Amino acid sequence: MKNAYIIDAIRTPFGRYAGGLAPVRADDLGAVPIKALMQRNPSVDWEQVDDVIYGCANQAGEDNRNVGRMSALLAGLPYQVPATTINRLCGSSLDAIAIAARAIKAGEANLVIAGGVESMSRAPYVMSKSDSAFGRSQKIEDTTMGWRFINPKLKELYGVDTMPQTAENVAEQFN
Repeated sequence: MKNAYIIDAIRTPFGRYAGGLAPVRADDLGAVPIKALMQRNPSVDWEQVDDVIYGCANQAGEDNRNVGRMSALLAGLPYQVPATTINRLCGSSLDAIAIAARAIKAGEANLVIAGGVESMSRAPYVMSKSDSAFGRSQKIEDTTMGWRFINPKLKELYGVDTMPQTAENVAEQFN
């Protein structure tokens, strides 16, 4: 089995909710580290990238159609380089890195770009469809944080705490 190595690391820009990065689309934000990676490593043949794997938890707005692919294209990677987006909620970017490492170790890839992007400031409101044809039971949901369109059975079984709420619960339970 081959070893996988991180040869460079660049952080996707981050800010705070409704802050200075609020006007920047998630796909444009995701292109920033890829573009910087390409500039910092001019000797790399970027056509040899086997995959781009990005994590993104929300995927409800401008980032809804494979933001990994959109970010790669906006960064200037050759269009032949494939890209995908995965969702493990708060662990999405870390899982993208793990998937890249496994692909390299398994011999399926030699060069992979892995990372993630999110823009909670640009997360949209969404509206459900009615429960019946021509019904008027639509509900508007804020996609910024937490569950939406909750299955009542799952809510009853597990609750619907957001990650910050879960962190508080864990801290309280285990000191």
